[in-house]
Amino acid sequence: MKTYYINNGGENAGPFTIEELQSQLVLKETLVWSNGMDAWKPAATFPELQQLFYITADESTEKKSAYIEDIATTKSATILGLKRSYFYLVLLLTFVFVGIGILKYIQQSKQAILDERNKETQFGNAQVEIQQKEANQDRIQQEIEKRIQSQNNAKYRKDTITARIEEVKNLLVQNKQDLVYLKEEKQNAENFKLLRSEEGKQEQIDAAQIEIENKIRTVDALDNELNRLYLQLETIH
Repeated sequence: MKTYYINNGGENAGPFTIEELQSQLVLKETLVWSNGMDAWKPAATFPELQQLFYITADESTEKKSAYIEDIATTKSATILGLKRSYFYLVLLLTFVFVGIGILKYIQQSKQAILDERNKETQFGNAQVEIQQKEANQDRIQQEIEKRIQSQNNAKYRKDTITARIEEVKNLLVQNKQDLVYLKEEKQNAENFKLLRSEEGKQEQIDAAQIEIENKIRTVDALDNELNRLYLQLETIH
């Protein structure tokens, strides 16, 4: 059965049979298309559709008003060619996707900032670690230098004290020999009687005694110094 599509300046409608077209608003200028046609043509050019135009003026006006109302209703029920419900759903989904995109962008921006801060923190920690290592190496080097200096000082002190000990020992030997000689001199002065008066003899004995006492003090001082030197030597490591 042959069917037709119609267009009264709005959206296309159909397919319709001839019987179904009777309930549609079909005017002579209504564009009609059917299978096998190359282009739309006015309804007046179709012989089989002539019967549709022999309706009363009131019916035509009524159909035209109803058709226009249907078109207006259809247009008011659609937005941008979509049903209102579909349009609002698409709009809602668009807002959702845009919101998700914005949130994702914000999260990525925050993550990028956090990553940058982490990198700065890691770099700062690495710098601090390097500085600490350098400071530790400096302290170790200073400690080594101090130990070397201390060892050098200790060696110098040991050498100095050892040299002084040898010197004091030699002085002790010499002064003890001198003390023995002075005691012999005093003994000889006490025993020697010729060509001297008692007063001269006593003066000679007193002078010898003074020299002996001075020499004893010198020997004691050298002994004390020697003991101190040995103690100092023992404290040096």
